[in-house]
Amino acid sequence: MHIKTGDVVQVMAGKERGRTGTVIRVDRKRNRIVIEGLNVVKRHKRPGPADPEGGIQEKEASIHASNVLLYSEQLERGVRTSHRYVGAGGDYFTTKHSAMASFDAPPERVEKVRMCVKTGEVFR
Repeated sequence: MHIKTGDVVQVMAGKERGRTGTVIRVDRKRNRIVIEGLNVVKRHKRPGPADPEGGIQEKEASIHASNVLLYSEQLERGVRTSHRYVGAGGDYFTTKHSAMASFDAPPERVEKVRMCVKTGEVFR
């Protein structure tokens, strides 16, 4: 999934279209995310042992991950991203194999980052 917890995203479709927020939860199995303060729904809770008062409570509902884009501070809008691997000297490679080949001694792990192809902005 191209979205992680803590990312700032912009909603591209639905009733919250155009608004931005921070991702607070990611459900990888259902490919859905929860954004702080967006897609707020009301739930009618019956009084019980856990909540003796009950009543109408508001909470954020999930949005499908395909309806959001990572928010770029440079462009001040949502941008498409692709994955890149960081090689020797901070160069970016499209494949893990070519990034590992750029090192003199191959490291145990190569860092994978998300990158805006248009601006070159990197999202870690």
